[in-house]
Amino acid sequence: MIDIIVIGSGGAGLSAALSAKKKGKNVLVISKTYPTHSQTCQAQGGINAVLSSTKDDSIENYFNDTYKASHKLGKKEHIEFFCSNSADTINWLDSIAVAFSRDEDGNISQRKFGGTKAKRTCYSSDYTGLKILHTLYDQCLKENISFQDESMLLDLVVEKNIVKGVIIYNLLTGDIKQIESKAVILAGGGYAGVYTGFTTNSYATTGDCIAIAYKAGSKISNMEFVQFHPTALENKNILISESARGEGGYLVDEDENRFVDELKPRDEVARAIFTKNLEGKKVYLDLRHLGLEKINETMPQERRLVQEFMKLNMESDLIPINPSSHYSMGGILTQLNTKTSIKNLYACGECSQSGVHGANRLGGNSLLEIVMFGKVAGEEASKNTKEDFVGISNDKLKVVKEKIENLFESNNYIDFYSIKKELGRLMFENVGLFREEKKLKTALAKIEEFQNSIKNIGIKDKNKIYNKNLTDYLELENMLIVSQMIVNSALNRKESRGAHYRVDFKDENQSFDKNSIILFKNGVQNFFFEEIK
Repeated sequence: MIDIIVIGSGGAGLSAALSAKKKGKNVLVISKTYPTHSQTCQAQGGINAVLSSTKDDSIENYFNDTYKASHKLGKKEHIEFFCSNSADTINWLDSIAVAFSRDEDGNISQRKFGGTKAKRTCYSSDYTGLKILHTLYDQCLKENISFQDESMLLDLVVEKNIVKGVIIYNLLTGDIKQIESKAVILAGGGYAGVYTGFTTNSYATTGDCIAIAYKAGSKISNMEFVQFHPTALENKNILISESARGEGGYLVDEDENRFVDELKPRDEVARAIFTKNLEGKKVYLDLRHLGLEKINETMPQERRLVQEFMKLNMESDLIPINPSSHYSMGGILTQLNTKTSIKNLYACGECSQSGVHGANRLGGNSLLEIVMFGKVAGEEASKNTKEDFVGISNDKLKVVKEKIENLFESNNYIDFYSIKKELGRLMFENVGLFREEKKLKTALAKIEEFQNSIKNIGIKDKNKIYNKNLTDYLELENMLIVSQMIVNSALNRKESRGAHYRVDFKDENQSFDKNSIILFKNGVQNFFFEEIK
């Protein structure tokens, strides 16, 4: 029998799998795509830590920067653990051969990111996430960890608030099967991808784990907090890392005037840029003064992307940019040990609300979070595999199979791909960088209309094997659930805080120094605020 199932094969899932395997557990990693396709690759700029070689920095400074960025929604105990263990995490990555850039003394190089007091971000040129991901995957292969790729999570099997396994759809065979396990770790990524057409996220990032955990009765928290990255290539949604500004890049308007401190927190920089965009003005990233040698050394990938997609050169041209949905701070609420409100169910990485980011994430903190809490999840889940397993008694598998069969049998078609595209625009325009009640209510009504319109429809592709038409439909269902939670949370938080900015409530309100919580119980969505303890 499988001890631990890990859903997701990005940095969080692979770290969890390695950690559990080191404890001698039987681990299966299930992934909708392939490990090297993970969103972790998008984290180009670096991973934060206070190292022994770090100059002019301290754990206290790191804690203060992270808590300040959270706008009082970070949990102090969690942030203290996070910052204090940062060096150990980097040293572990170094020990498994992650290829960090080095200074002339042989120490891991660090650069400055926005919202920080010091050079704290360790990096591997501008391929940091990719290098970490590939190294973790190599280690998993070395440990003979089992993978089941191209398999989509359809549901969790939960009885008496205890998770007992998962139900998945295998794209390669067309099979729908139930797999029992003593523990499940959700590490399937975030939900910024619901902003289709306005996001740096891959098409596979659709918030599946969050939507499925919600339906299973797990607490979901702070869904209103979505981070828009300041610098995506104009109209391309291709990320230009914060490393470009960390290395000294400028943000300039059409007259080549700098108009914002480039290293302010991301939410402030993104809103400053978007304000220019709303006025019909272009904004540019200016790296010309850095010179070709430094650009090739510190950001070769980004230089290539600019050449390929914009036909421009960083060393000689202004690069037109705009904000794009990039990262989600909310998700499945977890304790410090990554436990959720469902027994034996754990969550880590961007699908979780770990108590670290609060209302706004600092650049460089996401990679640290996925590796650190991925390892914690693997260790904690391993502790519960000693219990005797009581088999599954419900008929959840039968219900899921009947639902899928109905999709194949129904000939009531609608173009749900156009709904996905329309949802992305609706979310960006109504639930984006600037929000207000009327637009939020319009978005909520439209989302509910979308949900009703895709009920009892069928799919055109009737093939049972590798049916992307089916997975696309199921992803849209999840995206609509997640979008509804984002809007409900944004409506109820009648203030501005971090990445959540209400033009009708522009000030931060002390009465909202709380986590927003959504809980699905007895078929009803319950919303409330919860004290941060």
